[in-house]
Amino acid sequence: MANNNNRNKMSREEAGRMGGEATAKNHDKEFYQEIGEKGGEATSKNHDKDFYQEIGKKGGESR
Repeated sequence: MANNNNRNKMSREEAGRMGGEATAKNHDKEFYQEIGEKGGEATSKNHDKDFYQEIGKKGGESR
C-alpha cells in the first residue's frame, strides 16, 4: 500500500487503481466499447486532419 503520510491516507495512485478495479468488476466489454466510441467522437470534433496526421506519424516512428 502506498501511503503518503502516517494518517493512513491512500495515495492518488492507489485510489485510482482501486477505482479502476471496482469499475472493471461492475462493467462489461460493451461498456468500455461505448465509452471508447464516445471518446473517439469527441476527439474527432475537437481536432482536424493535421492532428491525425501528426499522431499517425508519431505512431509510425521508432522510439
